[in-house]
Amino acid sequence: MNEPIPLPGLSTGEDHAGASFSPIPTTTVTLSGGAAGHGRASGRARSADGADISLRHARRARPGRVGTNPEQLFAAGFAACHHRALSLVARQTALDPTGIPLVTTVAFGRDPRDGGYVLHVDLVVKWPGVAPDVADPLLEEADALCPYAKTVWQGTPATITFAP
Repeated sequence: MNEPIPLPGLSTGEDHAGASFSPIPTTTVTLSGGAAGHGRASGRARSADGADISLRHARRARPGRVGTNPEQLFAAGFAACHHRALSLVARQTALDPTGIPLVTTVAFGRDPRDGGYVLHVDLVVKWPGVAPDVADPLLEEADALCPYAKTVWQGTPATITFAP
């Protein structure tokens, strides 16, 4: 018999351990480049807990070649994290968050400012039975809580280290 998944608490304070950054979940993924020589087109990503992901470039995907692309992974992570934040604020106002599908589109393209690359994220929240004047402040609050949204809108601390 399937056990129900326990709901997280209604307070973000439960996860806070002080004035400095305190990791809650942490993951490590190792990526290899594959046949194309770079991970985006033919890479293999393996997480520390054993999840194995084959990466394929979206434009070069062919029938029968199993894999996903980084934008799909980012869209799934963004949607899942934002859904968690929205569920939290919805339950705090006694609204049921179970029927809230999020449609997240992540586009990878050229950055006209510097000729490099940039991601563009669009999130559409479908919330049946909830009026826009009720949903809008909750969407803003969830956006402020969601670390993926903070990363997209404000940037994120990152380090890059060479390890010979």
